[in-house]
Amino acid sequence: MRRIGPAALVIAGALALAGCGGSDSGGDSGSGKAELSVGAAYMPQPVSDDMAAGFLTVTNKGGADDELTSVTSGVAGQVTVHETVGGAMREVKSLKIPAGGRLELRSGGDHLMFEQLKDKPKEGQTVPVELHFAHSAPVKVEMPVKPATYTPTTGH
Repeated sequence: MRRIGPAALVIAGALALAGCGGSDSGGDSGSGKAELSVGAAYMPQPVSDDMAAGFLTVTNKGGADDELTSVTSGVAGQVTVHETVGGAMREVKSLKIPAGGRLELRSGGDHLMFEQLKDKPKEGQTVPVELHFAHSAPVKVEMPVKPATYTPTTGH
């Protein structure tokens, strides 16, 4: 009976831990939820006193689509989401992040616009940003300020 007791406790403990992992980890890639992470974030040092651009990549390893719906930052009066189509940029309400895919915000393409800057960010500083999504919890990002002519090695 002693051998069965500890084994049963180990199994019960493992089952309890497995049940706890779902909400924090976002589940596995086959789940019906988006599983978002953000990388390659940066802001070129602004050349104007009232506007700046921001770039980053949102990766979705989950099994459901999501959308970037808004962005907030204490350095700007507002942050807007823009898409670029045929060389022309326009503000949009959201950008899709496909299941198993990514949303790349890059120079010359879709991007963030920081408008009504409160202070002009300088190279070497970081800008706190919070990304808001249609279905996932907000994600906070520290966006490093790079030289105005910065070109990332990843191509965005």
